[in-house]
Amino acid sequence: MRGPAKLRDSPASPLCYIVAMYSKHRFPAAALLFLALVCQVCAAQASKPAMAGSTGKPKTPAAASTVPTAPEATQPAATTPPGSVPSEATAPSASGPSANPACTNGPCDYPPPHITIATPAPAPAPWSLQDRIKWLAVVLLLLLAYPAVLIALSTLRKIERQTRYGETTAQAAADIAKAALLFADNQAKAVRPWILVMAEPSPGIANSFSVVAINRGISPARVVSLAESIAIVEDEAQLPAAPAFKNEPRPPLVPLILLPGESSTIKTFTRDEVKSVCENPQQVQRVEDWEEKIYLYGSVAYVDLVASGGEIRETGWCCWYIHGRQKSGMVMAGPPEYNRHS
Repeated sequence: MRGPAKLRDSPASPLCYIVAMYSKHRFPAAALLFLALVCQVCAAQASKPAMAGSTGKPKTPAAASTVPTAPEATQPAATTPPGSVPSEATAPSASGPSANPACTNGPCDYPPPHITIATPAPAPAPWSLQDRIKWLAVVLLLLLAYPAVLIALSTLRKIERQTRYGETTAQAAADIAKAALLFADNQAKAVRPWILVMAEPSPGIANSFSVVAINRGISPARVVSLAESIAIVEDEAQLPAAPAFKNEPRPPLVPLILLPGESSTIKTFTRDEVKSVCENPQQVQRVEDWEEKIYLYGSVAYVDLVASGGEIRETGWCCWYIHGRQKSGMVMAGPPEYNRHS
């Protein structure tokens, strides 16, 4: 009993103690050895899931889906009833091939975890001397370009102000020139001759009237040509749109020069001439009854006597001879086209 007691008191495993006891008690020792082996297998099977869960690494769904699990690993280990000796057919083979493709060296209960290693980020390239010089050159260019941009903007503003001043000066010069031309034109018009035409009774002759041309301007005028005509119509609206003369304009019989404020008779008309201008006595009667009217119209062309090569100016005139049964009269009338001044 010294040997078994020494083994029992030693820190060795219980299997050694059972083997020692087997030499003395063979059949009970064999049964105890079988039960011990079964307990060791069951403890090993139960400890594998706990060890897999104690690693602290969670299984990813991708790993579980990509690595299939062998059907045999999920089934519990077969147990042998007590009193029977395990045979070679039922004992698990440690060296035989496995049906699970993830376990090539033998049976396994759970597939190994699928570990994915991400590619680490590349280390930044060192900043070379050329890059440093380039960066310094860009900074210097920016520092030099900023004042240049400010100077350019200031110059552009000054050019814009000078352009605006120039435009204002040019506009003022154009206005002054326009005013000067207008003033010169007004001065030329102020000193030019103006011939106006008016109807007046002939002095000393009853029922006789004269068409008189008067120079209302400052400069003397020379009459170039005269034109006249007579029309008998119901109203001035029946007159032609533009004056129509039967004879071409003719120069006066004697040179006619009108000084400022001087006048001259260019046409006379008396009561006795009514019968000569009417075609028949019935027309004379219609004129006396004011069913028809006698209109005298014409034009006076003249030039400035002082200015050499001056333009020819023209003054139109139109008069209505009022023929009564005993007395007559004459007044200025007619549309604006017949009384045009240039």
